[in-house]
Amino acid sequence: MKIKKFNIRVYGILINTENQVLLTDEYRLGIKMTKFPGGGLKFGEGTIDCLKREFREELGCDIKIVKHLYTTDFFQPTQLLKETQQLISIYYLVEIVGHNNINTTDKKFDFDDLHDGAQCFRWFSINELNPDELTFPIDKKVANILRGLSLKEKY
Repeated sequence: MKIKKFNIRVYGILINTENQVLLTDEYRLGIKMTKFPGGGLKFGEGTIDCLKREFREELGCDIKIVKHLYTTDFFQPTQLLKETQQLISIYYLVEIVGHNNINTTDKKFDFDDLHDGAQCFRWFSINELNPDELTFPIDKKVANILRGLSLKEKY
């Protein structure tokens, strides 16, 4: 397998006052997935601008970056694309700027209709966050990092 492209993804780790992290349940590319909110970096876009755009598009809110949390430090090929690419994921701790109007649910994959792009958000206790709750290998590593941080270290 010869890989010719990078795929750069940027994710926001949003933690509420109850020590819960925001997860997104999605149906894309023919599978159900649970991951952190965020998405793909566009050419000519910085990672922070990408993440701010993704939160506006997906959640309808503005965010500020608190600090960098993690960047992929191992080789990870993409799993769902026709052409395999090298995946690089960047995670930031974020806070919402202004009002929090995020529509969340308590039920996993709480979709009205199973179609490509279906998405819902839910809060999940960091203390109960098992890496197996997440779909992708890099997100699983970040789940372990989150469980190892104290609340003071997060901010």
